Amino acid sequence: MNILYLGDVMGEPGIEIVEKVLPGLRREHDVDLVVAQAENLSDGKGIRVKDFERLRSAGVDFCTGGNHSFFREEIFAWLRDPMSPIIRPANYPTDTPGLGYKYANTHKGKVLVISLLGQIVGKDADVPVDNPLKVVDAILEKESMVARVATIVNFHGDYSSEKRIIGYYLDGRVTAVVGDHWHVPTADASVLPKGTAHITDVGMCGSLDSSLGVKFDTLIPRWRDGKVTRNELETDGRMQFNALLINADSQKGLARSAQTIQKVFE
Repeated sequence: MNILYLGDVMGEPGIEIVEKVLPGLRREHDVDLVVAQAENLSDGKGIRVKDFERLRSAGVDFCTGGNHSFFREEIFAWLRDPMSPIIRPANYPTDTPGLGYKYANTHKGKVLVISLLGQIVGKDADVPVDNPLKVVDAILEKESMVARVATIVNFHGDYSSEKRIIGYYLDGRVTAVVGDHWHVPTADASVLPKGTAHITDVGMCGSLDSSLGVKFDTLIPRWRDGKVTRNELETDGRMQFNALLINADSQKGLARSAQTIQKVFE
């Protein structure tokens, strides 16, 4: 089966580029399941239901989450509903709204999708999270008897070392481990020795001529002069679409290939 994982969809520019590119890609690569990182979906922070529904209409089947998943309360009911195709990181404390893993139904069979947060993530570094390696172990053990054709793990984190470690830690146990959060794609997409597809960071969908989707004019005074500024999304210039295409053996639940898809539009 073919699974496409889209990098962080960054605000309106990201939604528009997904709407432009994804339908054709689904047809071209005969994609069975599309998963997208949605924590930056609405104005770059959080998830509005109407924006989530736009992604779904564009061809996204399932959305993963990150540290901004809780910024807009309107998505909480969707995060809690086991039948709604959106999750938040599984290693937040147990009283956190929503679920950290769910199943996506495809015509090939069930796919388990798990989202995890790195232990240190930017300004949220002091927010307590459980150990992601222990949490994913517990999930895989709990779901070991459920028949499925693939298992996709999203790892939303800052440290490349942590992203690499969890890839090899889960090698041979899941179909893919896809890192995100940087918004900058890495050049290390591969199938690890035991059959798990891995990339340290899949990148983003949205503005290319920006800092992670944000206008330089709003950020340079912050870095140069120490001013407190507000992020403003870049809506002009080149746009980028970044994703990882995974071909998987649905009998074994492991990957055959992992290919980055990168498109830039003037």
